[in-house]
Amino acid sequence: MKHFTFFELEYSSTAVERKIKNYPTPEIENNLRALVDNLLDPLRERFGKPIIVGSGFRNVQVNKLVGGVVNSQHLTGCAADLQTGSRLENQHLARLLAQSGIPFDQLIDEHNYSWVHVSYNPNGNQRRQILRIDKQGKATRITAEQL
Repeated sequence: MKHFTFFELEYSSTAVERKIKNYPTPEIENNLRALVDNLLDPLRERFGKPIIVGSGFRNVQVNKLVGGVVNSQHLTGCAADLQTGSRLENQHLARLLAQSGIPFDQLIDEHNYSWVHVSYNPNGNQRRQILRIDKQGKATRITAEQL
C-alpha cells in the first residue's frame, strides 16, 4: 500500500455525521489491501497524479444510508469510488484503467464521470466489466472505446 491508506479507504462522512462505527473486519482489510496493491496503486502510478477515494469500505448501515445496492462490493472492501478533481480527469482515469491491462472486476462511469467506481475481486476472477450509470440510475454495459 504505497499511495493509499486504510484510513481513507474506511472513512465515511455519513458514518461520522451519524456516529456510526464503520470498521472493517480483518478479512475485509485483506480485501482492501488486495484492492490497493493490485488496482489502486498501479493505477495511481500510471495516472501520475493524486486520486481521491470518495468512498471505499461501507458497512451495511452506511451502505443503506448512501443508497448503495444490497450486494455492493463496497460491503466487502473490494470497491472504491474515485475522483480526480474534474469530470474530464475522471474520464481520463477510467479510459486509462480500461486500456492499461491493470486487473479490475468492474469499472463504472457514475453519472457522467461524477466519480469512477472500480473494484477488484481478491479471488483473482476479474470480469473486466465496464458499465455506465446515468442520472436515473440505469446501468448500461459499454466497451472501453465508449468511455
